[in-house]
Amino acid sequence: MILPIVGYGSPVLRAKAKNITSDYPNLSQLIDNMYDTMYNAHGVGLAAPQIGLDIRLFIVDGTPMDKEDKDPDTPNEDMSNFKKVFINPTIIEQSGQNWAFNEGCLSIPDIREDISRKQLIHIQYFDQHWVQYTETYSGTKARIIQHEYDHLEGVLFTDYLSPLKKQLIYTKLQKIQKGTIHVGYPMKFAKSK
Repeated sequence: MILPIVGYGSPVLRAKAKNITSDYPNLSQLIDNMYDTMYNAHGVGLAAPQIGLDIRLFIVDGTPMDKEDKDPDTPNEDMSNFKKVFINPTIIEQSGQNWAFNEGCLSIPDIREDISRKQLIHIQYFDQHWVQYTETYSGTKARIIQHEYDHLEGVLFTDYLSPLKKQLIYTKLQKIQKGTIHVGYPMKFAKSK
């Protein structure tokens, strides 16, 4: 089932998400719905706060980025099988050089900006079967994870912008908050039209 994506300005996008347990109601169905929602919106990641749930869960599928430009330090990065569920994740360490990449967000449609992030992350999480992993990711995979992880911490990619850049996109952000934009997927806006 395709769910509406929560838009910029909604309080749930600024809340720190809470851990869940293995008996979380209808978790498998929720994950399936999140994938349906993400694919419908042509995204590569989706965090639970983006569908209005303040829980520590996000999904990724980097397949659409397999042929796009990636981190120049990892030119042979294979994104074709990068489909994962992250439950109760904790980024243990971020390291390496910062590198900029043009990011967007399904909760902030029609705004894309170059965001600088660390090249390497070390993360611990559970998958949908409650198997725990501690893994290291680099390049584009690390970037996608960091972006989605930020949603669980109440952080948006626009928070990394300079005051001048924020000022330049202010009007666009207000239109998203008010719902006075046209988007090709269902959204729930902070303020009605």
